[in-house]
Amino acid sequence: MIVFDHVVKRYPNGREALSGVTFRIDAGEMVFLTGRSGAGKSTVLKLIALLERPTRGTVLVNGKNTGALKPRHVPAFRRNIGVVFQDHRLLADRPVYDNVALPLIVADTPLKEIDRRVRAALDQVGLRGKENALPLELSVGEQQRVGIARAVVSKPPLLIADEPTGNLDPELSLEVMRLFKRFSDVGVTVVIATHDLNLVREFGQREIVLDNGRVVNPQESDDLPSVIATR
Repeated sequence: MIVFDHVVKRYPNGREALSGVTFRIDAGEMVFLTGRSGAGKSTVLKLIALLERPTRGTVLVNGKNTGALKPRHVPAFRRNIGVVFQDHRLLADRPVYDNVALPLIVADTPLKEIDRRVRAALDQVGLRGKENALPLELSVGEQQRVGIARAVVSKPPLLIADEPTGNLDPELSLEVMRLFKRFSDVGVTVVIATHDLNLVREFGQREIVLDNGRVVNPQESDDLPSVIATR
């Protein structure tokens, strides 16, 4: 599903966010990216979602070499990835239904299919009946669940989340992580960047630890076998 092979990411200001990062995440895995602020977690997620491209090395997602993907193929690539943000990034002036439907509207999905999928996604996150509510009428935890529903409404095989519990109390954080685990249990690959080590221990999933742009847990730092990427 995801392979990083000696990936270096250097930003235009000269800062090297990743320095030779190598790891593999298999389809259907739930994996935590951990490390201090500035360790490179968000950069890894941006490279997976093709919001950035590697400076050197290879990033493969679903067999696609992101560094070689032509710009016209990027929108289709991203439709296979659901993204959950810490700050929700909901449209405050649009109801929950419209927020969740947005990825389907962008993809020109038929209206009948949009309605079916939006209601199914809201049901999965426990928000049926909230379709007409505005985001600001919801609790912080409910807003985050709307963000998750929006991320999964297109049924992507890959779900990534950047500090999704950073603004939540411990009880709500546990609730949100249980949602991610449920998606993993039905075959969705889930990659979560978090600094909450208590949650990581609670779920007992594999952990990739980053420090100063490098993978530091030994089991993740072994060289990967050669891979053949498709564009």
